Amino acid sequence: LDEPDDSQIQVTGDTVYTSAVTFEDLNLSKELIKGLYVEMGFSKPSKIQAVTLPMILTPPYKDLVAQAHNGSGKTTCFVLGMLSRVDPNRKVPQAICICPTRELAQQNQAVLMKMGKYTGITSFLAIPMDSSSYVPIQKCAPVSDQVVIGTPGTIKKWTSAKKLGTRDVKILVFDEADHMLAEDGFKDDSLRIMKEIQRSSGSCQVLLFSATFNETVKEFVSRVVNDGNQIFVKKEELTLDKVKQYKVQCPDELAKIEVIKNKIFEFGQKVGQTIIFVRTRESARMLHQELAKEGYKCTSIQGAQRQEDRDKIIKEFKDGLTTVLITTDLLARGFDQSQVNLVVNFDLPVKYTSDPDCEVYLHRIGRAGRFGRKGAAFNLLCTDRDKMIMEKIERHFNNVVREVPDSEDDFEAALKDAGL
Repeated sequence: LDEPDDSQIQVTGDTVYTSAVTFEDLNLSKELIKGLYVEMGFSKPSKIQAVTLPMILTPPYKDLVAQAHNGSGKTTCFVLGMLSRVDPNRKVPQAICICPTRELAQQNQAVLMKMGKYTGITSFLAIPMDSSSYVPIQKCAPVSDQVVIGTPGTIKKWTSAKKLGTRDVKILVFDEADHMLAEDGFKDDSLRIMKEIQRSSGSCQVLLFSATFNETVKEFVSRVVNDGNQIFVKKEELTLDKVKQYKVQCPDELAKIEVIKNKIFEFGQKVGQTIIFVRTRESARMLHQELAKEGYKCTSIQGAQRQEDRDKIIKEFKDGLTTVLITTDLLARGFDQSQVNLVVNFDLPVKYTSDPDCEVYLHRIGRAGRFGRKGAAFNLLCTDRDKMIMEKIERHFNNVVREVPDSEDDFEAALKDAGL
């Protein structure tokens, strides 16, 4: 939200919200203020926070649908919203945050723990348990933490088993809401949880946050969120200015690997960490082997791995022990690592047909250049189909992606041009 006037902000009713210039404007507890300054290192609200936080925190606590750029600080908006609505003295669930992947749930919980360090508020992570520590939910104690963060299937299991009470829930957050409500996503589970909470708690504020909202979801939102405030960023503003995008023509798959090793890594190794997106688990495995053979410190992650293995790989990457992470679209959304300056699309994101998945493309590219840093993205094209998909992506975002010829000087110049 560079210019709030440029965004479509629809406020319902006659509450006039004033934008928050400082965190003190928001009537937060001193413990929360301390967490924001000392733990998070914030000095003042980002633009999206300045506009949305008054809407979240001002009675009558209206529902909010907010679309904001990747890296603009939207996690802080809803985490702060949850922490400030919770009564630390009551040991019952009062806030629930639903995320599409366990990785995102873990990341959101880490932010919550850090920001809420001085409040005494505790949280519960409702994600699929790994096999080694599995205990049937029936045998678990009921959840008494004030905030629950998790994936829809697991949260639903806990509520169905009557181990997660929803009677006192004041605030329900959907992170990456478009994914949570898509037909092929988690729509059914998400809706059931929402209905259950609305039935048992009577009044619960619903917050939907996402970087992308497609038309189906907008239509769905207008049915479910009645009398809510809405903030949408114009479509064309969602092209990623901070990240320079390039395309590289490769004669075949092997040539793609050569380009990564000899061109992108040759000049890109100095600039931080790299995420490479592939379409299939097989590609992830093959690329990992090839790069490891050359001595690159890389790891790969995909949905078929055991959960404890996935957690370990992500931790190593977040701790900077590995510089290259190869992944399927599991991590396209919301994965936050400020050292990532390079994204490589080994395979372009497509839907089941040969149409590009433009929203996933946006989310992938958004892994680089977080929080206003510089970044570069390379799209490796090999077949005529790849070229056609890339053209469709360019048309969708109204943005011509520059082609980098296959010479070392050109790659060096491209990285320099991206500010790396």
